[in-house]
Order: sequence, then structure tokens, then C-alpha cells
Amino acid sequence: MTDETLTPGYENAIVGLTEDRRSLFINRTYFHLAAAILAFIVLEMAFFGLGIAEPMAYMLLSMGWLPLLGAFIVVAWIGSHIAHTTKSLRAQYIALGIYVLAEALIFLPMLHIAMSVSPEIVEKATIVTLVSFGALTAVAFATGKDFSFLRSFLMWGGVMALGLIVMGVLVGFHLGTYFTIGMIGFAGAAILYDTSNIIHHYQEDRYVAAALELFASVALLFWYVLRFFLSRE
Repeated sequence: MTDETLTPGYENAIVGLTEDRRSLFINRTYFHLAAAILAFIVLEMAFFGLGIAEPMAYMLLSMGWLPLLGAFIVVAWIGSHIAHTTKSLRAQYIALGIYVLAEALIFLPMLHIAMSVSPEIVEKATIVTLVSFGALTAVAFATGKDFSFLRSFLMWGGVMALGLIVMGVLVGFHLGTYFTIGMIGFAGAAILYDTSNIIHHYQEDRYVAAALELFASVALLFWYVLRFFLSRE
């Protein structure tokens, strides 16, 4: 989550535009978010429908769960950095496409396990994620509050989470339910932060980057909600 394209007062910042242009930017952002989520679902259905989900899941699981958790965070950072540091709309689309594909692959092992245990787990996690996302979005838009102060918390929280994951790999301890609940809260804060930036700070031509950032936070929330439901089985 960088500030390079989120500078308040910049000539193209959303907060300084007319209401029509702000509405257009917001509509474009959420259209691309919906398209990214749909692409993610289609990819997962294709993996499972073609019968390649299981071997791919086992291949990824051979690395262990903790490296997968670390890869999830690192991929989010890389995708966000690429989207925010490029001025080309085409490059933003490429970054979004690559990120969605990477997330679809990283999700495979957990989705495969969840589907093997009970398809209802995925349904419950999806419902909780969508309801939570909707509620957080409503809070951000209804209050109009600038949640940019969460940036420091998210930066340090992400570093600490990655540090715990690395320690878990090296020492061999298990990151339990409390870590999962903490990461659900972290993802919720990220959604508030991203939504606030969409309302106030993004530049007008960065709606693809905004969608990527928000998709990353929604995916993070879904990942840990799904992980929580799996831990209850």
C-alpha cells in the first residue's frame, strides 16, 4: 500500500473532482473489482472442472502451509506495488490479471481441502466475507471518514504477520486460531483503508489499481475466514 498515487490535494485526486467524475471513478473501480472476483471464480471452477485442482493443490501443499501464507502476503505487496508505480493503464490491467491468477493458484490447496471436508464451508466463508465487505464498505461511505491513519497499522501489522510466519517456518510452531482471528481483523482494516482511499485519495486514472488493491484485501479476508471455518472442523 503505497502513497505514490494517493496524495491528497494532487490535481487529479478524487477529492478535488466534480461529483460526476468521482461517481464515474467509483463505478469503474467497483466494476473492475466485480470483474476480478468473477475471473477468480471462473479460474477456480476451471481448475476443479478440468480435474487439475487436486494435483496442483498437493504440489503446492508439499511446500507447507506457512510458506503459502507468506506467499499470499508477498504476492499482495508485489501486485499492489506494480499497479501503483505504473502510469500505463495497460500495465495496470496486466498487474490485475496476473494478481488474480496468482491468488487463484494460492487458494487451490485450501479450497480443495474445504471442498473435501464439506462444500458448505466454502459457502459459509463466502457469505461471511461478502456480508463483512458490504458492512465495511457501507461504514466507509456513510461516514465519509478518512481512514488513511490506518496505513501505519497495516504496514506494521503486515510486517509482523510475515515475521510470525517466517518464525513458524524456522522454529516449527503452529499459528493458531488467535492468529487467524487477528488477520481477519487486519483484513477488515485494510478494506476500510482501501475504500477510504477510493473515496478521497486515488487519482482519476487509477481505477484499475484501486480495484486491485481492494481485491487483495477482500481475498485476504476470504482466505482467513475460510481458514477459520476449516479450523472449526
